[in-house]
Amino acid sequence: MSHHVPAGLPEKIRHYIDGKYVDSIDGATFEVLDPVSNETYVLAAAGKAKDIDAAVASARTAFTEGPWPRMKNRERAKILNAIADQVASRDQELAELETFDTGLPITQALGQAQRAAENFRFFADLIVAQRDDTYQVPGTQLNYVHRKPVGVAGLITPWNTPFMLESWKLAPALASGCTVVLKPAEFTPLSASLWPGIFEAAGLPKGVFNLVNGLGEEAGDALVKHPQVPLISFTGETTTGQIIFGNSAKNLKGLSMELGGKSPAIVFADANLDAAIDSTLFGVFSLNGERCTAGSRILVERSIYDEFVERYAERASQIVVGDPHDKATEVGALVHPEHYAKVMSYVELGKTEGRLVAGGGRPEHLPVGNYVAPTVFADVPKTARIFQEEIFGPVVCITPFDSEEEALDLANSVKYGLAAYLWTNDLERAHNFAHSIEAGMVWLNSHNVRDLRTPFGGVKASGLGQEGGYRSLDFYSEQQAVHISLGPVHTARFGAAGTK
Repeated sequence: MSHHVPAGLPEKIRHYIDGKYVDSIDGATFEVLDPVSNETYVLAAAGKAKDIDAAVASARTAFTEGPWPRMKNRERAKILNAIADQVASRDQELAELETFDTGLPITQALGQAQRAAENFRFFADLIVAQRDDTYQVPGTQLNYVHRKPVGVAGLITPWNTPFMLESWKLAPALASGCTVVLKPAEFTPLSASLWPGIFEAAGLPKGVFNLVNGLGEEAGDALVKHPQVPLISFTGETTTGQIIFGNSAKNLKGLSMELGGKSPAIVFADANLDAAIDSTLFGVFSLNGERCTAGSRILVERSIYDEFVERYAERASQIVVGDPHDKATEVGALVHPEHYAKVMSYVELGKTEGRLVAGGGRPEHLPVGNYVAPTVFADVPKTARIFQEEIFGPVVCITPFDSEEEALDLANSVKYGLAAYLWTNDLERAHNFAHSIEAGMVWLNSHNVRDLRTPFGGVKASGLGQEGGYRSLDFYSEQQAVHISLGPVHTARFGAAGTK
C-alpha cells in the first residue's frame, strides 16, 4: 500500500514560549511516529519543569502587564474571528497533517479543522453578546456581577482529535481574557505546532499563548502542580484525571475534566431501525472508534435483537479500512502501536466474553500499521470487561434486554457517565428514560451532534465540571459581586452606647 507523506513536515517540533520557538532547556527530545508506518518522522522537544516554568512566566507577564486581559470584549472578538479565518483558510493543510499524525480518515479530519474555526467564531460572538446579572434592592442597593479573567490557564489535550479539541479549550480561555500554556498529547504534536503561526497572523499579543510539548508525567505534571496556574482544563483518560485531581489539591486549582466513557446506545423495538443502525455504526466506528462519546455498548430490545445483530454485523464487515489519506477510507489507523496493542488485547479478550460476529483482528490487506478491523461482539453480559471498560477503538458490544427496567440497569451499570443515545418513537418513554440515565449528555434518535451553547461533560468517572457556551466562560472567569449603596446605610452602632 502506498504511504502518503504531506509536504512541508517540520524538521523538528519545538516549544513556543514568549513569542519564540525554543528547544527544551536540557535539550531533551522524543520521537513521534506516524501510525501508518510506525516509523519516526520527527523529533519533538521534550519539555520538563523548567520549560513549564518559562512558559508560565511568559503567560503570567502577559496577563499582569499585557493588553489582552484589559481589552474590550469586541476587541478580543476581532482577533478570535481573525484566528478562525486563519484556521478556515488552512483547513486542507490542517487536515493533511492531522490525518498523517493521528491516522484519522482525511474526510473526518477535514471536518475537525472546520469545527475548530467554528469554535473561535462561536466564542467571539458569545463574549460580544454576553450579559451578567444586575439586581436592584429598591431604595437600598444596586448589585451587579463584574466578570474578569482568572489568570494563566493550563490546557492539557488528548490525541484523538487534537487540533479541534485544542481549539475547544483555547477559544473560551482566550475569549475570557486568560493567557494560556498548552500541553498537547505527546502522540500527536504535529497540528499543535501550527497554532503559533495562526495566532501571530491573527494579531494575538506576544506571551498570551505558550506551547510546551512533552510527556504527561513530566511536562503535564509540572503544569498541573505549578502554583501560578490557577486552573486546569484536561481531556483524557480517567486514571490520569484522578492523578490531576490529587495534584491540584495543594493549590486548590479550578478543574474542568472531561474523562473516559463507555456510553450506551439503547434501541427499543419501536425505533426507526434503519436510522438506528446507521447512527450506531457511525457512533462507534467514526474517528476510528477513538472518541470519548462513542456508543460502544448497544442495548437492543429482544424482539428485534437478532435482526439488529445480523444487519449490524453485515454493515460493520463492509466498512472500508485503509490508508487514512484515501477519501474512500471510513476507518484508518489507530494512533500509536501502544494503543493498537491495548485495543487488540481487548479484541482477544472479547472472544472469550461474547460472540464475535464481525472483525476480530487485523485486516488481511493491511499487514503494516495500526489497523484493526471493525469488531462486533454480540450476547455480551454486563459483567464482561469489554462491557465495563473503555476500549477506545473500533470495537462494540451488543446486549439484549427484555424491559425498560433491564435496559436502564444495563445502561447505568458501568462506572462511566458521559453520553447516552436513545432510539424510540415513544415520546413519553424517551423523556422519562433519558432523565433516568446516568449521563451528562443524552441524544434522542440521533448520534453525537454538538450544539456549542449546551453543557458538555460527564458524571461519575467521566468528568468533573462542564464546558460549553456560558459554562466555559464561567470556568475561565472570576465572577465578582459588587454592591453599591443607593442611600444611607442603617447599621447597628456597636460600641456607641456611651457616646453622644
